[in-house]
Amino acid sequence: MTNFALTVKCPATRGIVASIAQFLAGQGCNITDSAQYDDPETDNFFMRVTFRSEEGADQGSLTQAFDDTAKNFGMEFQFHDASQKMKVVIMVSRFGHCLNDLLYRSRIGALPIEVVGVISNHLDYQKLVVNRDIPFYYVKVTKANKAEAEARQMEIIEETGAELVVLARYMQVLSDEMCKKMSGKIINIHHSFLPSFKGANPYKQAYERGVKLIGATSHYVTADLDEGPIIEQDIVRVTHAQSAADYVSLGRDVEAQVLARAVHAHIHNRVFINGNKTVVFPASPGSFASERMG
Repeated sequence: MTNFALTVKCPATRGIVASIAQFLAGQGCNITDSAQYDDPETDNFFMRVTFRSEEGADQGSLTQAFDDTAKNFGMEFQFHDASQKMKVVIMVSRFGHCLNDLLYRSRIGALPIEVVGVISNHLDYQKLVVNRDIPFYYVKVTKANKAEAEARQMEIIEETGAELVVLARYMQVLSDEMCKKMSGKIINIHHSFLPSFKGANPYKQAYERGVKLIGATSHYVTADLDEGPIIEQDIVRVTHAQSAADYVSLGRDVEAQVLARAVHAHIHNRVFINGNKTVVFPASPGSFASERMG
């Protein structure tokens, strides 16, 4: 038996859930998890269904057979084979905590991704990456060569077949052209609880304002800097007794966790872009399980 997920977005109307359930049953499939949301502001309907194919239906046949149902409701839909790991390129600069965390989670199976390359504008993590048998690409970025560097980055992304780019504290602003070309396929981690304390040194800003909570935000990258649809956020408590350096250290832990959770949601097809916001469905049972320990 093969496990699949079906994701659907369409105008809200009655009969959608019943039609999907009826279709899957007719194809010899057994639903294992289902989540849906009807947005009253946009009149959009979102649904994610996981199921087992118990009579040999494959991704291609399901897609073809579902076409009539999709047309009846004006659906945008996709069937996802759960056995296929998403190909991911990670981009990093000089802060390695998120990179290390993602590579570790990938290695133990907590994040079922295939890291097909790491791109960096510094050489700090070359040894770390190649020791894990992952291609490392050094692409120097300066004001003078920014266009050429980004063209090389896009070339790597296309050559590796990457379906997702993760900015693991990559400290360069991407061009509008790249953001538009990769819309919905680049996830960033921002070292503050957006929309507060944007820009450089947010922990220093937070410290100077005496905040009691610091956090991190993971979002899709758009041409509007740090304003893309938010996928995941979290916080940690701080007190007056902590220093600005404490804020940084505590913040790094939150950043790694938030980014990993955002990537987990994306690769399991739980995230739907809904205008400037996202719909993020809960994880299916068993999707956090690791293949191995350590």
